[in-house]
Amino acid sequence: MENLAYEEEYEDEKVEIIDGVEYAMAPARVAHKVVTGNLYRIIADFLYKKRCKVFMEAGLVLGDDELIPDLMVVCDPSKIKEMYIEGAPDFVAEVLSRSTEMRDRVEKFQIYEKAGVKEYWIVDIWGRSVSVYRLQDGKFILTKIHRQQTEKELSKEDKNALNLTLKLSLYDDLEFDISEVFEDI
Repeated sequence: MENLAYEEEYEDEKVEIIDGVEYAMAPARVAHKVVTGNLYRIIADFLYKKRCKVFMEAGLVLGDDELIPDLMVVCDPSKIKEMYIEGAPDFVAEVLSRSTEMRDRVEKFQIYEKAGVKEYWIVDIWGRSVSVYRLQDGKFILTKIHRQQTEKELSKEDKNALNLTLKLSLYDDLEFDISEVFEDI
């Protein structure tokens, strides 16, 4: 069944509904858009001609909640509707904004966990880090926090010793350096 209220009411505006409360989405800052775009490009290039599809800022319906994740990957084509995604994506990434940080870290975290999203990334522009949560036994477990280090913080030898690559668990061969996420900001 198509969610007609979603289509008619929110077609031209960005609004999320969490627990019956509407949240108008302010335009994202440039750094937020750059980081989201970097992640989209990396993942979309990898997924080209594969079953899973990546979406940037598409509507997502999870029960009564209507969200707009910054990025999501959906591997089940039956979840892809004309106007939105219905049902748990396999992967979601939220790039933090000052106005939405608590919602991303608490409410949306709980919604994604309850819905069965397999992997959730919280991308922190200010801290240049990516917190990776994977679903295990119905609960998100923090598996790793990846941090981009500056040249001043590490010697070349120390940098080589660190694992600075991110890996999307849906595919064994989708790995990339964290610096690609924060490139150009």
